[in-house]
Amino acid sequence: MYKNLKISAVVPCYNEELGIAKVINSFPDFIDEIIVVDNNSTDKTSEIAKSLGAKVIFEKRQGYGRAYKTGFKAVKNDIIVTMDGDASYPATPIQQMLDRLVDEKLDFISAARMPLDWDKNKDNIKRFVGNKILSLMIMILFKQNIEDSQSGMWVFRSKVLDIVRIRSDGMPLSEELKIEAFCHPEIKSIEIPFQFKYQHREGSSKLNLWKDGFRNLLFLFQKKIFG
Repeated sequence: MYKNLKISAVVPCYNEELGIAKVINSFPDFIDEIIVVDNNSTDKTSEIAKSLGAKVIFEKRQGYGRAYKTGFKAVKNDIIVTMDGDASYPATPIQQMLDRLVDEKLDFISAARMPLDWDKNKDNIKRFVGNKILSLMIMILFKQNIEDSQSGMWVFRSKVLDIVRIRSDGMPLSEELKIEAFCHPEIKSIEIPFQFKYQHREGSSKLNLWKDGFRNLLFLFQKKIFG
């Protein structure tokens, strides 16, 4: 519990046995429950998560968004914290995000990654450029200045899920949730930049940079047209 509010962490996982222990152990002690959504893993992700006290939920239907939506349904607490299961995000910003959420009476906060010393290899450059293109399109289509549209680290009140309409079962859920939260007049949302020390993900990446990048871009146009 933190400032009289109960906190749930939701972590989607697909074959993250190399990173999930690091993620779970990094959460602050005031997190009341950690929900790991095993998205049809074939490794020991769920066994490791259970051994560390996490609540494991199984979702056989593949998809980043599908896993998150299943995890969100299991939350009964006041506030939700999200983190990827590959240990690429540090947990250190969580307390500051919670402080601002509570003290400023906000509803949704997204962390914008500002790496201090990231490896400028070919894939990381692609990720950086792709993220900027998607963020620019969100500005053009939805009039929202979101610096890191693909960030998977959010802190928000559970009641937000009763207001937003998220339909993506895949990677676009990240940008869709932000668009819904930032555009809705009843949801007080901000983005907070953090200077993250770049952390290599544990295990192999499930992201296909070109394929998922185009899917995310196409989704933005579909979202604009169909809502």
